[in-house]
Amino acid sequence: MTETNIQKSIVAVLAHPADDSFGMGGTLALYAQRGYKVSLICATLGEAGTVDAHFLEGYGSIAELREAELRCAIQHLGLSELVLLGYRDSGMPGSADNSHPDAHINQPIEQVAQKVADHLRRLKADIVMTFDPIGGYRHPDHIHIHEATKLAFDFCADPAYKGSNQLPHQPSRLYYHTIPRGFLRFAVGLIRLFGGDPTRWGRNKDIDLASLANVDFPTHVEIDYSSLSHVKTSASACHASQGGSQMRKGFIGFIFRMLGEKDTFMQAYPAIADNAARKYSLD
Repeated sequence: MTETNIQKSIVAVLAHPADDSFGMGGTLALYAQRGYKVSLICATLGEAGTVDAHFLEGYGSIAELREAELRCAIQHLGLSELVLLGYRDSGMPGSADNSHPDAHINQPIEQVAQKVADHLRRLKADIVMTFDPIGGYRHPDHIHIHEATKLAFDFCADPAYKGSNQLPHQPSRLYYHTIPRGFLRFAVGLIRLFGGDPTRWGRNKDIDLASLANVDFPTHVEIDYSSLSHVKTSASACHASQGGSQMRKGFIGFIFRMLGEKDTFMQAYPAIADNAARKYSLD
């Protein structure tokens, strides 16, 4: 651990509880262990999700449960700070939750970006991370916070931007977390091999893995978090109401073991060629 690393700040901007652990959690834990200040900005509390009744015992709402699970997870990941933006979960495309006036997707992008930019300046973010342009699996909230984070990144360094009381600050990197297409194609093939339908995947059968496997983003950075896979497993287990205790087991766990425990990222700023040589560090 060096003095330089101790001073560096990484901020992940995500949409729901469990996005932290099920997604880039291995990378977040790795850099936290290396001495970076790693923070999470979370847009919603996952209110639109479905929860088995026994998970709600002792909690007044799904949001209260999911917040408790999130706080458990960030402790395991070693994160320094959690920021809750306070928007409502919008649900998957076509759900009734899309129409709720407080839903994240119904808030103007610029207003969301102003909130995010204020925290990026306050946290003096060196590296900012969020979803890829299709939000990983096309969840409306993921796409909305992706767009807001892009705009917030620009606001952050702009001295003409007056939407924040914090001083202007220029982060050095903006990354989009991507799902390796090899991972998805392998998963789609296995699902079909065992008689499943990859176009109707997930607990609610509302994720089309087959179409996602055809969207390819460049990989500029690959982070091997295998040394901390047990930390990601522990953090994922905190999100029990979303099946987190099973994420590293069974079919999904098998795929992780087959393809290696790595996170991949597309570098959005500073812009580089899609075919640039792959790096193995966020710096």
